[in-house]
Amino acid sequence: MIRNLTLPWWAWILMGLCLCGFVALVVITVRRNRGMKRSLFAAPYTLWMILFTVLPVLLIAYYAFTDANGAFTLDNFRNFWDSNYESNKVILEVMGEDGAAYVTRGTVNVDTLVYSLWMAFQCTLICLILGYPAALFMADRHMKLGSTLVVLFIIPMWMNFLLRTIAWMSLLEDSGLINSFLKALGFNGVQLMYNSGAVLLGMVYNFLPFMVFPIYTVLNKMDYRLSEAAADLGCNGWQTLYKVTMPLSVPGVISGITMVFMPSVTTFFIPRVLGGGNTMMFGDLIESKFLTEGNWNVGSALSLIMMVLILISLSILRKADPNGEGGGIA
Repeated sequence: MIRNLTLPWWAWILMGLCLCGFVALVVITVRRNRGMKRSLFAAPYTLWMILFTVLPVLLIAYYAFTDANGAFTLDNFRNFWDSNYESNKVILEVMGEDGAAYVTRGTVNVDTLVYSLWMAFQCTLICLILGYPAALFMADRHMKLGSTLVVLFIIPMWMNFLLRTIAWMSLLEDSGLINSFLKALGFNGVQLMYNSGAVLLGMVYNFLPFMVFPIYTVLNKMDYRLSEAAADLGCNGWQTLYKVTMPLSVPGVISGITMVFMPSVTTFFIPRVLGGGNTMMFGDLIESKFLTEGNWNVGSALSLIMMVLILISLSILRKADPNGEGGGIA
């Protein structure tokens, strides 16, 4: 059951201060520069980021460190480490020291996080293995089908994410196209749905373009004369790829890894549809805390933990691309 929550008083004050500060900043800037400057047009984006990015993060932190009554507590994080924390606390309160024998630590939350990180790692690795050669062919100026491949990668992204995932059900289910084809050939049907393999397949399919396009952007901008110079100095095709192309494409690889790993580790719709409830990732766990249990405090604590882990991974990845030269999707 979803709990009916209201924003804390300081959230309303903060939003009011943001709006007042935005208006004051616009007025002061216009008067100081005696007119509009181009940089002023970034002000709406700044306001948008404060209201819909900074403020929600502050609210998540607020609920993570408070209980249902708004009092400060760390029990939400203890619930992450021990999924039986609440029930264990009740046992100890009722039975006292005699209940210590019945107290057991639940590892559901931690195991779900580890499983999600492992699935996201596999998805990122497979996307890199498949995406790098694809980006290499697409960026090859001698490849006549390069532009066609770009269009083929873009077309699925025009379709809604949910529809793309549901479409796989018609292929993988017991009466789907693949099993029907196998049975027509005289083979027994295989279980393709409702397992980790189906979830991983759906993740790779949906997130592969986010690996391909950053790498393609970097390779497409690379000066082809560098490869010609390497060939003139005696490098064959593989040596040129290893010593010239791959080092120059590292920013795109880092950007692609970031864009695939982050949504992979937090996804929740793909495991629900293709996993059929047999697999649960951290995104499903957070969603269940918010929407099913109505426990916004524990859900916020889980979200904050995931946010910290993502920031740590981003800081590690950015060391390989300190200037932020990774290619974008466009």
